[in-house]
Amino acid sequence: MKLLQLLFIFLSFPLFAQQGGMWIPSLLEGMNETEMTNLGMKMSAADIYNVNNASLKDAVPHFNGGCTSEVISNQGLLLTNHHCGYSQIQSHSTLENDYLQDGFWAMSKKEELPNPGVTATFIVRIEDVTTQVMTGITDAMTEAAKQKKVEENIALVVQNSKKESWQENRVRTFYEGNQYMLFVVETFKDIRLVGAPPSSIGKFGSDTDNWIWPRHTGDFSLFRIYADKNNRPAEYAEDNVPYTPKHFLPISLDGVTENDFTLVFGYPGTTDEYLPSIAIEQVINTVNPARIAIRDAALAIQDKYMRADPQIKIQYASKFARIANYWKKWQGESLGLTKSDAVGIKKQQESALTAQINKQGKQKEYGHILPQFEKYYTEIEPYTLAREYFLETALRNVELLRTAFQSYQLKKVYEARGAQSFEDRRNNLVERLEGQFKDYSKQVDKDVFEALLTIYAEGVPQEFLPDSFKTLNSKAITENIYKNSAFIDYASVKNLLEGDAETVLEKLNNDPGFAIVKEMADAYYEKVAPKYEALELSISGLQRDYMKALLELSPKDARIFPNANSTLRVTYGKVAGYSPVDAVYYEPLTHLEGVIQKYVPGDYEFDVPQKLIDLYNAKDYGQYGENGKMPINFIGTNHTTGGNSGSPAIDAHGNLIGLNFDRVWEGTMSDYYYDPALSRNIMVDIRYVLFIVDKYAGAKNLIAELKLVHPKKGKEKSKKKEKKKKK
Repeated sequence: MKLLQLLFIFLSFPLFAQQGGMWIPSLLEGMNETEMTNLGMKMSAADIYNVNNASLKDAVPHFNGGCTSEVISNQGLLLTNHHCGYSQIQSHSTLENDYLQDGFWAMSKKEELPNPGVTATFIVRIEDVTTQVMTGITDAMTEAAKQKKVEENIALVVQNSKKESWQENRVRTFYEGNQYMLFVVETFKDIRLVGAPPSSIGKFGSDTDNWIWPRHTGDFSLFRIYADKNNRPAEYAEDNVPYTPKHFLPISLDGVTENDFTLVFGYPGTTDEYLPSIAIEQVINTVNPARIAIRDAALAIQDKYMRADPQIKIQYASKFARIANYWKKWQGESLGLTKSDAVGIKKQQESALTAQINKQGKQKEYGHILPQFEKYYTEIEPYTLAREYFLETALRNVELLRTAFQSYQLKKVYEARGAQSFEDRRNNLVERLEGQFKDYSKQVDKDVFEALLTIYAEGVPQEFLPDSFKTLNSKAITENIYKNSAFIDYASVKNLLEGDAETVLEKLNNDPGFAIVKEMADAYYEKVAPKYEALELSISGLQRDYMKALLELSPKDARIFPNANSTLRVTYGKVAGYSPVDAVYYEPLTHLEGVIQKYVPGDYEFDVPQKLIDLYNAKDYGQYGENGKMPINFIGTNHTTGGNSGSPAIDAHGNLIGLNFDRVWEGTMSDYYYDPALSRNIMVDIRYVLFIVDKYAGAKNLIAELKLVHPKKGKEKSKKKEKKKKK
């Protein structure tokens, strides 16, 4: 493309002209508010975020540090996804009371189940503290010195910023270190399970339908926040009372139609929208293929055992879902990045940026960035590959290796900090391991171990492998470890870790499971980690400068939003279908008849409860159906990612219309590149949630708590009145 054309692209459009965006709610006034109004929003920015008055932010807590949730009653009733509450539902399940299979519904508050360790965190206020954090930072500093100074300044901001005694200060970075924000939060710690549909509803379609549209999943669960008598956070206690929120979301019964405004509020995890083209090429060609191959093998083995044994199915349900989730996401991500030509588009954007740097005489400040990206990413690629194999094998997919690695870390703690730190870490580890082994199968893990050990030895670059792995006999090693290692059950591990530090370390060094993890970890920390971390530090500093160049040189109306970092964000859009391939168009709504069409009796992914079939046959949808049909899911153009699971989908007036839970497969690349043609988020229609709670579960006690509204019908009535007046 000619330079003149590149300049035209740059001057006519923002460098990163995604129509998505994950915006900081305290900074919506101006361009964002105007854009939302043009899309049909009837609220103001102050209705969404307000420090002095109740606003939408006060109804949207971070659920357990990983998902989003929303308060839907004045008694602290909390709605999130079924998969967000899955671990809690599983922890209360037994073969006699299998809440995963049968569902759970508390018909009174006395029946609600406590969940130790589960939290709900609200944002109290957000402040820009960039000036304070950047004090004393100079260009002459090394990257390590800059980071150290930033960390010191953040500690001072956290310590000195105003808050109540029950609140907490947190500082988070935005725009790759070009902006810092203070979040004052309060965290509630008494969160009780109130309701969950059976997995045949809440997880309908399971892994086959995960990341797929059309979707027919009732992915929701209900919890309740409890507080002390002063309505403040407190640990679980029987005399705690339901939390009275500053704001809760009214629920619209009017449903959605194509082009309706949608606002999704939540805590998106991480995105990397501004990576250079060479980094995206590595994701497509190197990183994702390695991750996918490892999880392919692990999932196939787990699935075989889960289908054959009901006890293993319960034990591995949550683990399997966690592993499969990103396995499938990475496949769709690579497909979407390739289909949308993200690499080619980013190269065009980089050429346009280079032209603008030259035009404005900024070569000294920014001319080095893109060439150095090329150099650093080329150098880091083999180290990145080795790192991914280590993380996926030793830390994520083989339970014996993960447990042994935790003991390896225990050894490192003793060497670095001494006996007392060892004692503290060891006691915490022993306590945690009891819960881990509750859902452990030696035979399943043994087969996974053997398969992944082979993949590891073949996939890691030879120069980074332990010497013994270069002539590896996976079968013999597996048999020896699962026959002689203590890491195969809780009692033997607990015994292994008993005694003073020297005694424990001696026992560990004689354990074959510990020996193999030590070989892998020593090789990683000696041959991979130092160089990877040094290069990553250089890339991080370069990424900050790259972001600064984009912010400085882009047009004033450029839509440059900060990457997601698990802080509260707003993303807005509209209900819209899409065309994944030529001659195919997906409608934006699905209905209960799609469940019946997919129904496979006895299948763990597509079985359907008889009561749901009966309700369908009778068309007994109550006030929740529409034109004789029961809506289930819908899609929109909201820019979401992991962490937005459980986020409320809110209409133009501030009412709850749905519950975010997924993205379409072709659009999962939106963590790196948002393509408005392919990127769609998937939401549960709130009417399906109410239908299941009311008609299926009969939990009318919960329905009675809610504020149900008809914003569209109210609008229609007002229009009729206007016509009468004119007559």
